[in-house]
Amino acid sequence: MRDPSQAGQKYTHPYVTFFHLFFRGAAIVIYMFCGWFSDSFITSFVFVVLFLSADFWTVKNISGRLLVGLRWWNYVDDDGVSHWVFESKNSRINKHEQRVFWLGLILCPFFWGLFFLMALFGLKFKWLLLVMIAIALNAANLYGYVKCNYGASKDLNSAATDFVKTQLFKNAMDIMTKPSAAQPPTNVRPTGVV
Repeated sequence: MRDPSQAGQKYTHPYVTFFHLFFRGAAIVIYMFCGWFSDSFITSFVFVVLFLSADFWTVKNISGRLLVGLRWWNYVDDDGVSHWVFESKNSRINKHEQRVFWLGLILCPFFWGLFFLMALFGLKFKWLLLVMIAIALNAANLYGYVKCNYGASKDLNSAATDFVKTQLFKNAMDIMTKPSAAQPPTNVRPTGVV
């Protein structure tokens, strides 16, 4: 159901949506084209890590909460035990922002994975460290938000199984309730024209 307050606008949080993609995209673009502007590995490394850090913080603390209503964090109790907390807010979510959020969250680790393979097979080990940092930060956010979205108590296998079962049941019900194709009228004579 479409939210009536969103009828005239496509994004309810345009700045958050922009920065959700900006820091991710900037880190990738700087990594790809840093050799054109500087021969210094250290300068390139620092700029990419700064954008990756800004992306991690922005996605974890701002865009996840505002764009999809999800939040995760970790705390250590007095006994030194680490606890992970995953929250999901039940509210209206803008479908456009939700799509942008999940596409950015899923596609960027894919690109960093490609960069990992290129650095590994190209034997560029100093760049491999940078790519592994990017994969770690992106994967942490992806894992946290997937756990938030599908529930912290459920494992991902049961969530995927439940999704497939729901889709199969829905498709079966659609086939069974779909009206059959209209039968041609019986009083029409064939014309014999091919």
